[in-house]
Amino acid sequence: MIRNTRQRTAVNAVFEELEGFASAQEVHARMRAGGDSIGLSTVYRAVQALVDDGELDSIRTDSGEAIYRRCSTRHHHHLVCRVCGRTEEVEGPTVERWADRVAGEHGFVDVKHTLEIFGTCAACHAPAEPSPVDAPADQR
Repeated sequence: MIRNTRQRTAVNAVFEELEGFASAQEVHARMRAGGDSIGLSTVYRAVQALVDDGELDSIRTDSGEAIYRRCSTRHHHHLVCRVCGRTEEVEGPTVERWADRVAGEHGFVDVKHTLEIFGTCAACHAPAEPSPVDAPADQR
């Protein structure tokens, strides 16, 4: 049975407002800024409980930090922008078949996996518009 404490409900509410991934520290800072006196260790426990119950997904950044996001309940992977944090849920049927094949070849069963792809989204990669000073003289 899931124990729904006031703190867990408050942490869950923060994730309902977020669009991308956030660390427990970021959630804690948001809550403190909103006047909640919740402790960081309580946020960590609540976040882990939400992950354990399948309400949040967790991934590791390039630096090894765990970040969390509310996601769909179907199996999926993440495509994450390193610059702005924009995240897309993607399916990977080829990855699924490969994981099953490799696991079977090595005698593994009941296999689970995650896949996160980090890159730069089109909006963050787009070259900035040149300022009038940077434009050639005949285009000013």
